[in-house]
Amino acid sequence: MVQHPQQQGESLMNRPDQKHINHGKGGSFLIEETEPPAIFTAEDFSDEQRQIERTTVEFAEKQIFPEIAAIEAKDLEVTRRLLREAGDLGLMSVDVPEEYDGLQMDKVTSALIAEKIAICGSFSVSFSAHAGIGTLPLVWYGTAEQKKRFLPRLAAGEWIAAYALSEASSGSDAMNIRTRATLSDDGKHFLLNGEKMWTSNAGIASLFTVFAKIDGEKFAAFLIEAGTAGLTVGPEEHKMGIRGSSTCPLVLTDCKVPVENLLGEAGQGHRIAFNILNVGRYKLGAAAIGGAKYAFRTGVRYAKERIAFSKPIASFGLVQQMIADSAAGIYAGESLVYRVIGAIDASLAEAKNSDAATTVETQKHIEEYAIECSIVKVWCSEMLERLVDQMVQLHGGYGYVEDYSAERAYRDSRINKIFEGTNEINRLIISGWMLKRAMQGRLALMPAIQRVMDEVMAGPKSRDERSGELAAQHLLLANAKKMTLFCAGAASEKFGTELADQQEIMGALADMIMGVLVLESAILRAEKMQGRSPLAVRMTKYYADRSFRVLETAAERILGAVADGDALRTRMTIFRRFAKHEPENTFALGREIATAITEAGRYTL
Repeated sequence: MVQHPQQQGESLMNRPDQKHINHGKGGSFLIEETEPPAIFTAEDFSDEQRQIERTTVEFAEKQIFPEIAAIEAKDLEVTRRLLREAGDLGLMSVDVPEEYDGLQMDKVTSALIAEKIAICGSFSVSFSAHAGIGTLPLVWYGTAEQKKRFLPRLAAGEWIAAYALSEASSGSDAMNIRTRATLSDDGKHFLLNGEKMWTSNAGIASLFTVFAKIDGEKFAAFLIEAGTAGLTVGPEEHKMGIRGSSTCPLVLTDCKVPVENLLGEAGQGHRIAFNILNVGRYKLGAAAIGGAKYAFRTGVRYAKERIAFSKPIASFGLVQQMIADSAAGIYAGESLVYRVIGAIDASLAEAKNSDAATTVETQKHIEEYAIECSIVKVWCSEMLERLVDQMVQLHGGYGYVEDYSAERAYRDSRINKIFEGTNEINRLIISGWMLKRAMQGRLALMPAIQRVMDEVMAGPKSRDERSGELAAQHLLLANAKKMTLFCAGAASEKFGTELADQQEIMGALADMIMGVLVLESAILRAEKMQGRSPLAVRMTKYYADRSFRVLETAAERILGAVADGDALRTRMTIFRRFAKHEPENTFALGREIATAITEAGRYTL
């Protein structure tokens, strides 16, 4: 069973070696240099976190894995039982305050649980829908009475939570919901009318957080218990993936909700919805890393055992390339996830201790990293999608049949690009929030763009040569930042205040911004390990070379959209100066990575 850190020793953020973790302004990675000691990595997990990791892995492999067939057959009683067992272990209560029978631990620990429990996509969704977006609205916005009434049951897994925001007509446009709430004549109840779609856990939930507009105007959230008159749970959806998770529509017909079940303030429901999504995004990224590791382990072991032309297919160069691609993707994603969440934890350590301040400060400090949370969500979901596609390919025909887990992993991964705001919406958040913060003076983006332009006008200068194994990758990173700032400046010059309406350019800018953060995270992590993992260095070099091509492509698309003729030729000349580099021998690196991974039989450093 998971124990509270005070029962075992100091918590993560109180450990002396964590005091240098950088928790600067969100988005500052694009315009500032960061040193290796300033980021949190998976190698920094505390003893307490390692213990929780072991507990979660044991639960996943011994309790969840044997039940995957039943879960996929949508035996919801099995899912309900496993959630209760997870509650008994304390895995459901990490984000719940101690006074309500929770453990109230750090966000890294919460994300680590989300990663390690992702052995089965369907169960991972059920777990996260409960412990994340299902429970956190109550933790952050509930009254003392609401928390006392519901949180202990949710923390124990006695009750399961669900979160009902989406509607058939709104989807990503959450503010356009049509569900309506009106106050009863006696002032004791709200009457809710409307429909909700795609509600995870709906078929097993005891408590729903439902969003509606009071009198069609004030966006609000309500706590509705299962069995409430006027609340009907519709039939289970038959989904392409995550088939074993419960997903149902909700129908509200004069649903009678006591006024004391209003969650937060009337008219402030959008704050609940959007702040919770930031947590959902970084947890989804962590779960994607976990899902990738499990799928990859199965694929590597198959490649070792499958014999073709008298030798294991793991010895073939193109199979080794798939293994290297996937391993480097996991490494880069893991570096990204724990850097971002570690920064959030370091920032939260500054929050005040009073109950009233804790809720406000928690939201404020997490929202500061909204850009990074969206990057985690988009990048990790797309990395996982590429990886499971590779694993199907590696299995050949066997990967296309249900007898092999590669087929299920492939189907299950697809939802991640839709969950927690589509990847298209999140790309607009990444570049949009970056520019918005610059305009508000919260991020010195414009001066950074001007410095790049001044450097361009001054002409080529001698390189700031670094030493060490990753010197070339640092130069790539420095030029990636300059390329991104140069493209942002060119796009801003062309479109001005209307840039936000140019969604294709904003999406390409987001790809460049993401590329910078992930590349920097991979480099700094390898350097922070100080030579303890030659494999981390190889994967960093491999990933850097291949990822830089993505930035180049995005930059060319942007420049082609903002200029033509002589102006375009001038800009392309400048761009090529930043893009100039000597390629790595990724074939040799890939073989070295694949050999080490194949020997281990799983992702490892």
